[in-house]
Parts: sequence; C-alpha cells; structure tokens
Amino acid sequence: MTDIKRILVPVDGSETSDRAIEEAIKIAEVYNSDIHILYVANINQLAINACLSDAILEAVTKAGNEILEKAANKVPEKLNVITTSETGSPSVTITDFADEIKADLVVIGSRGLGLVKGVLLGSVSQYVVEHAPCPALVVK
Repeated sequence: MTDIKRILVPVDGSETSDRAIEEAIKIAEVYNSDIHILYVANINQLAINACLSDAILEAVTKAGNEILEKAANKVPEKLNVITTSETGSPSVTITDFADEIKADLVVIGSRGLGLVKGVLLGSVSQYVVEHAPCPALVVK
C-alpha cells in the first residue's frame, strides 16, 4: 500500500462508520487521497422493489442523503470527497463499487454480534474483507 489515491468509506450513520471516516481522513491526509463515501440503501431489507411505494423510496433516499452529508462534512476542505448513494445488498454493492472506482483501500466500520460484541465482524464488513478488490481496514 505505497500509493493510496482512492479510499472508499461505506457509511450507514453508525458510530463505527463515523470512526471509519476519521481513520480514512488520517490516511488521506498522508497520501493526499480522494475519499469516496458510499451509502447503500438496503432495499432488500425493506421489501421487494416492486412493492415499495414512492413515499418509502423518497424517505430512504432522504435518509441516505442526510447520512452522506453528515459524513462528508467531517472531511476537511483540503481533501477531495465524493459522495455516492446506491441501492441493493450492501456487501455486494460495496465490493462492486470498490472495483468500479478502482479503490486502493476500503475503510469500513465493524459491528458486534450478540453477546460477543466487538469480537466478531459484522456480516457486511466480513464480506468486504473477504471479497474487496483491494485491502480493507476494519475500524472498531
């Protein structure tokens, strides 16, 4: 990892995704990297696409835009930040997007599961670690 020009940070509004943004900023400041912030609306959890009303889709889009804006506002003006909102399965969408933008690094927040919170990776971060086309840094 000697040349990190594009850092992908998937966000969901959680504390761990906020910490992932903070870590990505530290790395970007050293390498003068672009930070790509990605929000993925997990439509699969809401309902089948054909059954979603316009009001639900509008609410999901609005919530995603607010999360992206909050995350982008954390990035210092001296760094280039690009925000993107997608819909679909977060795991696959994140790895596909990393490939599409030719990310040099993915910085993603972890999440604990059950009683062993903090020990196990969340299913999305685990998938990204295993399938990303570049190195992935998981932030607790």
